[in-house]
This record gives sequence, C-alpha cells and structure tokens, in this order.
Amino acid sequence: MSGVTLEKALKRYGDVQVIHGVDLEVENGEFCVFVGPSGCGKSTLLRMIAGLEETTDGTIRIGTRDVTRADPADRGVAMVFQTYALYPHMTVRENMGFGLKMNGVPKDRIAEKVAEASRILKLDDYLDRKPAALSGGQRQRVAIGRTIVRGPEVFLFDEPLSNLDAELRVDMRVEIARLHREIGATMIYVTHDQVEAMTLADKIVILRAGHIEQVGAPMDLYNDPDNKFVGGFIGSPPMNFLAGTVKGGAVEVPALGTSVAVTAALPADGTAVTLGIRPEHLSLDTSGDTMEVTHAEALGGISYAYLMSDTGEKLVVEHRGAGLAEDGARTGITFDPADAYLFDAETELRIR
Repeated sequence: MSGVTLEKALKRYGDVQVIHGVDLEVENGEFCVFVGPSGCGKSTLLRMIAGLEETTDGTIRIGTRDVTRADPADRGVAMVFQTYALYPHMTVRENMGFGLKMNGVPKDRIAEKVAEASRILKLDDYLDRKPAALSGGQRQRVAIGRTIVRGPEVFLFDEPLSNLDAELRVDMRVEIARLHREIGATMIYVTHDQVEAMTLADKIVILRAGHIEQVGAPMDLYNDPDNKFVGGFIGSPPMNFLAGTVKGGAVEVPALGTSVAVTAALPADGTAVTLGIRPEHLSLDTSGDTMEVTHAEALGGISYAYLMSDTGEKLVVEHRGAGLAEDGARTGITFDPADAYLFDAETELRIR
C-alpha cells in the first residue's frame, strides 16, 4: 500500500480553472474523505489522482512514484464509481474476476483472489447469482470486490453510496469502515454527505470552488473550524450564524437583543463580526420574547425548534426530552458564551 501526495495540483478546462494549486498529503493506510458542496471539484480531484482527468500542472505521487502523466492502468489504483457498472450476463464470481482474466492471470490465482474478496465482503452466498438477483447494497459490494481482487495500492471511491436508500447507506458505511480496518489500505472517498465524511474518515478534506478550505480529523474540524464555511458545513443541523458588532469588549448581537462576552480576542470596536453557535449548545428560554418558533420537529429522543428572530435571522435549537415549544410560540434562547465561535464578517475567517 502507498500514500498519495499532491503538490500544486491544478486543473483547467480551457480558460476555466477548476482546481487551484492543491497541496495534500494522504498517509499510507489512511482513510481520507473529500467533502464539499456540488461543483466544488472533489470528483475532479479524485479523477486526477486516478488518471481519468489530465493534470494541467503540478505533481501527483503515489508512494514514491510520480504518476502525474502515467496512464490510469499504471498508477496502482482501483476506483469504485457511483454506478455499479456490473456485467449483467455474468455472475458475481465472473464480475469480480473479469479484470484479472483479461490481464491473463491464471484461473487458480483468480479463484483465490475472488474467494478472499468474497470472504471480506460476505458475498459467499451470492457468487453464482447475476446482478439482477442482487439488492443495491449487494451490487455495490460486488463492485468493491472487483477492486479488491486487483490488489491496488490505493482505493478510490466516487460517491459510491448515493444510489442507495437511507437504510442501505448506513449498512454500507459500516461495511466500508470494516473493510478499511481489515485490509488497511489507503482509501480516498468522495461524498457531498458530511455525515459519511464524519463517520468514515481518518482525515477530511473540505473543498470549496476548487480550493481546500481545511484539512483535519473529523472532530478537529467540528470543534475548531478555521472559517465560517467549515463551521457551517460540518455538523447537522449546521451551525447557527448571527450578525454582530464589536462594542465595549463584547459582541452586540441585535437578534438576541443583548451583548455576548465571547472568549475570542476581539478586534476593534465597530468591527462587523458573525457569531456562530451550534444547535446543541442552545437552550430555549420561555421567559424570553426575542424569537418566534416557526416550526418544531419531534423526533423521539431528540427534537429541533426552528426559530426566527425579530431581525429576520433563523436559528435551530436542539432539544432533548419533553416540553418542546409549539409552533408560533415566543421564546428566547440561552447559551454559554464559551461555546460561541466568532468570525470576521468580511473575510469569514475565524477570530480566536
């Protein structure tokens, strides 16, 4: 197995630049997830690593090898796509071994590799079935098995779960995490779903408009975002943001009708800032009257209240237990200022 290194990797389509000088180190055996909104360049970056997109400038290394201009077949990578792309007339066994067969690998060696992949992915009972007789999750496991038998240095996943229903997505997340633990391979995984990113990754790379916004372990990004975009992207429901102004050693927040004594090093008075607070750090204060409950969702052990301030700003409050406010009710909110984040309103960078 090998790690992956990108140095000033850049991609242009004519005059349009979509990847902007990306520097990234994926360690050997690491599970790295590229995450970001649609159109941010995450799939393009993955395809550059695979060799399916030409790298306009910069360097891509797999292990110690410079593969920037290498053909996809010579890079030592295997890719799992969003679509299963299985041969409908072949059995599971034949689908998984087909690539090796085309490369002239002896039959006994193919059988050995398919058997090992089948054991890892728990496909032994399905080896003689054709894809039409499989569920969506089983088909995706076959597609993953097809990559395992090749014994690649790096596994690449391009939104492999997006075609599955919610329950199967959860099951397959568990399967992919188990697969990584068992084979210890370097894996790079693309998704727009930050829940997948948080649950699978050793390292998350957050992309926006072809730039890396922040790289780190899942909980490091959650607890210590570098900017407003990362703070709002990681977390579900996302972080709440309220406009404020620095005044007299605190942040004056019109939506709250009060000032907040945050722990960050404040800039000069009059500076426009954004206060960030996560839903789980907010509590409803029924003695207050600064917010209207526009909608309440009771989900069992956890509920969410959607609020609108008198200044027109929206917030989400996470609530556990009974007694969630009703739609249309007036309320206030309370929170510990130590849990608040502060961002520059112009640059959106974190103020620490």
